[in-house]
Amino acid sequence: MPAVPARGGGCDGSSVHAAGPDGFAAALVDRAAGGRWLVHGDGVRSRLPVGRWHGRAEPAVGAVVARCAGPTLDLGCGPGRLTVALTRAGLTAVGVDVSAHAVRMTRARGAVALHRDLFDALPGEGRWAHAVLIDGNIGIGGDPVALLRRCRTLLAPGGTVLVELEPPGAGLWQGHARVAAAYPAGRLRLGPPFRWARLDAYAVHPVAGAAGLAVRELFRWGRRWFGELTVDQPSGCDPIGTLSVRRGEPPPARRPLPPAG
Repeated sequence: MPAVPARGGGCDGSSVHAAGPDGFAAALVDRAAGGRWLVHGDGVRSRLPVGRWHGRAEPAVGAVVARCAGPTLDLGCGPGRLTVALTRAGLTAVGVDVSAHAVRMTRARGAVALHRDLFDALPGEGRWAHAVLIDGNIGIGGDPVALLRRCRTLLAPGGTVLVELEPPGAGLWQGHARVAAAYPAGRLRLGPPFRWARLDAYAVHPVAGAAGLAVRELFRWGRRWFGELTVDQPSGCDPIGTLSVRRGEPPPARRPLPPAG
């Protein structure tokens, strides 16, 4: 579940501020009959997959888990489906979320979670093998460069950030968003605005570079896109990256991502 950080330094030196307790956290408690929507300041609207957050890990999450081989932080863990999947895979995994309710739900499922802002001090900083941002969590704080820089400080040398991305063409958008709850009779309730961002599979390259990371691989599962970012610059890396389409095992051969256009 996307979590909104309380603070953190933006890439321009500004502060990253939190939204109030409404929004994503409220979606876990009050499942509006008409669903929850994320309404961006540029007019883009997307339905929040609240049911997916509460469910078991789907195959796309399995593709992310398969790329983890050591201690992993699930940042913005929500109800903990990824944290649980990582734990069941035999990995040391800790979920982090600003929602106390989300943390309780993750713990109730048998996983470890911290009720904390990811920009606050976290255990084992500089020693984690992986940090994961799925379900749009690259938008946390509205500044992907600042967020990825924070992730970099959490990682050991050679560690990776696994991040879910928008499909190619969306680019980088930064601004404010609100969570809207739709109720019967057409009633719509908007939560408070908070800083948010979107990042696609093309724009991730300069954003990662500005954060001191490199894109090792882009991969997708169905309509969902993901990136694997590394602290260490890979040798001979294609500046556009590589793409894997994984729908099951074994993984297919990689092919170049076509140019934007």
